Amino acid sequence: MEKLEKLYEGKAKQLYATDDPEVLWVEYKNSATAGDGEKKEDFAGKGRLNNLITTLIFDLLKKRGIDSHLVARVGETSQLVKKVTMFPLEIVLRNTAAGHFCSRLGVEEGIELKEPVLEYFLKNDDLHDPFVNDDDLVALGVCTREDLAEITPLARRINEALIEIFAKIGIKLVDFKIEMGRTPDGTLLLADEITPDSCRLWDQRDGSGKVEHLDKDLFRRDLGDIIPAYEEVESRLAELAKSEGIEVAE
Repeated sequence: MEKLEKLYEGKAKQLYATDDPEVLWVEYKNSATAGDGEKKEDFAGKGRLNNLITTLIFDLLKKRGIDSHLVARVGETSQLVKKVTMFPLEIVLRNTAAGHFCSRLGVEEGIELKEPVLEYFLKNDDLHDPFVNDDDLVALGVCTREDLAEITPLARRINEALIEIFAKIGIKLVDFKIEMGRTPDGTLLLADEITPDSCRLWDQRDGSGKVEHLDKDLFRRDLGDIIPAYEEVESRLAELAKSEGIEVAE
């Protein structure tokens, strides 16, 4: 499939048209950003790792009955995806208190939540992606009640599946953000990416209970190099995928 003109460039990815109007070409970048893009740095190999990790996670989710817009990984930093109409919405699931949740509500980081918390944030850089509720979304025309009646249970299913996937490889899924969109026939799909950029992942393998970050908090908080952590996540996911009969890129 041929890559054509660039349609969009974000903080972590570039999006291109292809010779198939229903398929887009995604290129993962090596850049990492934090604080609404105020902090930025390039890390050699990050784009390749995030492409691999997203592909592995989407394939593992598909095994569990959850479809995404992924068509195929086609290069070290590139993948083909179905063209969907995206909701301008960050969908966040929290299983353990961390990050913005703690600063907003005065909660100690690391506290296990009594049940997963589902939150919505409007994708708007100028407003720093504000927190919104269901009524806000409907009133602003971002989505309908019918949309939310599909988005909410799908988000919770994804959370349950990801908790199980990461638990199998000795990682606690603290929280994550995802995006969704609709295909031309109206099917709701998981879209965008799932990577250590968009999840908080705490290593559990040594059993010490000490928080060992395997995610972008290493960059956000100046705790260390993200690349070894991302490599570790990719390696563990690849082993799990192989054990489930999923073809894995070498």
